[in-house]
Amino acid sequence: MKSILVLPFLLLSGLTSCAQDAKNPQKAGVSGANMEMVSKIAKSEKEWRNILTPAQYQVLRQQGTEYAFSGEYHNHKEKGIYICAACGNELFNSEAKFRSGSGWPSFFQPVSEINVGIEEDRTSGMVRTEVHCARCDGHLGHIFNDGPQPTGLRYCINSVALDFKGPKD
Repeated sequence: MKSILVLPFLLLSGLTSCAQDAKNPQKAGVSGANMEMVSKIAKSEKEWRNILTPAQYQVLRQQGTEYAFSGEYHNHKEKGIYICAACGNELFNSEAKFRSGSGWPSFFQPVSEINVGIEEDRTSGMVRTEVHCARCDGHLGHIFNDGPQPTGLRYCINSVALDFKGPKD
């Protein structure tokens, strides 16, 4: 029984340290030369409602989550770049996508650490690390420390928060 209680604690503490590592660019492996800032986009909630579909608004602006295995990009296998559905910021390369079995598109690293932001999320009675677009602050999903190498991370991202650019786009 004791080991059952320890495992969730270890997982949560690992996620917290993962979030702390990602907040510390030197520790997360981001060099000082790469510490440029993404230019921010600021819109009113009314403007976002006019731009986004209701499902996109619910996820990107209200931190919602689409149903597992329901998203357009869950089994998507084309080569290209996944971009933010709200602002077009490049987020994830298809080369970093992997099948996690979670029901959402999963990536082991972003295109660039400066294109995504992370912060602690204590909603739903859990402690998780939220991933958001660094340009528009749109909620993308969450990051976990159970991904494949080389990073060991799993960026678990809502399909509705993404658009896709193939090589011919």
